[in-house]
Amino acid sequence: MSLAPFEEPSYGITVTLREISVDEAVVRATEALATEGFGVLSEIDVGSTLHSKLGASIGGYRILGACSPTLAHQALQAEPGIGLIMPCNVVIAEQADGSLAVSVVDPVALFRTLDRDDLTPFAQDVRAQLARVMERLADG
Repeated sequence: MSLAPFEEPSYGITVTLREISVDEAVVRATEALATEGFGVLSEIDVGSTLHSKLGASIGGYRILGACSPTLAHQALQAEPGIGLIMPCNVVIAEQADGSLAVSVVDPVALFRTLDRDDLTPFAQDVRAQLARVMERLADG
């Protein structure tokens, strides 16, 4: 059983990649993130984990935990509890047609939970950086 199609969530920025493997997408996403100063701190192979632990088959599904040390430091200075919603997650989800949905969390949507209007400009700046990452990824 695979997952339902990955629609573009209102709390994410999503692109579709075709004719590329999940492993290749991880490499390309990591490289695109690096152009904006983000590194990948963690990689969770959800598809493999669910298969080995539950026997469930959902196809390729990876979560990359991306972080920009500079941005993380700025965010922590403004809101020490923000670590609860860091790092920025990037999801790579294999679709039934073989394409990949790649989505990164939208910090503007995520920061709304903080109820701190003073952090909106910061979130918008981070969103702009992540949008450029996704553009680079889509352009190949």
